[in-house]
Amino acid sequence: MFQTYLKDFTDFGLDILLALVIFYIGRKLIKVLTKLIQKSFAKANADVSVAKFITSLSKYAMYAILVMIIASQVGINTTSFITVVGSASVAIGLAVQGSLSNFAGGVLILILKPFSVGDYIVGCSVEGVVEVIDLFYTVLVTGDNKKVHVPNGSLANSTIINVTEQKERRLDLVVGIGYQSDLKKAKQVMEEILSKREKVLLDRGVTVFVNNLGESSVEIGARAWVASGDYWTEKWAILEEIKERFDAEGIEIPFNQLDVHLDSGK
Repeated sequence: MFQTYLKDFTDFGLDILLALVIFYIGRKLIKVLTKLIQKSFAKANADVSVAKFITSLSKYAMYAILVMIIASQVGINTTSFITVVGSASVAIGLAVQGSLSNFAGGVLILILKPFSVGDYIVGCSVEGVVEVIDLFYTVLVTGDNKKVHVPNGSLANSTIINVTEQKERRLDLVVGIGYQSDLKKAKQVMEEILSKREKVLLDRGVTVFVNNLGESSVEIGARAWVASGDYWTEKWAILEEIKERFDAEGIEIPFNQLDVHLDSGK
């Protein structure tokens, strides 16, 4: 009996010793992996709050795995515990499915950075200037000064158009003139207007062309480049100047008309 107890005690002591060795090695390995994760986020220029959260979450997950390994080594049955934890995780996940989706979307947005605070974006059927990027919602300010809170889960899974990420933006204009109007003169006037605008980037070129022969007008297209911040003001100003110059030059801009004939009858 003494030999049996001695053997059991010796085996248990060896298991404890091996568990301590596993804990020591595991802790060192977790520290190395944690530093690698931190360096990866630093290289990716990820958001600081997201980097800290994911790093801490990864660290706790690795320690949980280490504890399970050590518990199994000293003879503790971990199967039931894993089953309970797994069932609880599934139940919690289903209960907060929407929030988890938004959180995952926020993490992706902050890591991949398809847009930043101050950018004008279009996505999820809304558009506006990005004011705040949180883990769950992104706040946009619309052109008429309304705040829109967009769930990050929906935003991360939709097509996002970043309007202001590029410093320069192409200005596309289409103006219709009557078939009887002087086509060459109209093109010349539009080219002169674009070439004399101070905010038009002439080094990117100015192009004026016949865009389409419509049912009631000849559509003249024009392309020029401006700074992204000047896009709308330049577009409005150029269209107004084209209308004034066309009127002065006698170039007709046709519009739909309705002729009504009354028959007095007898």
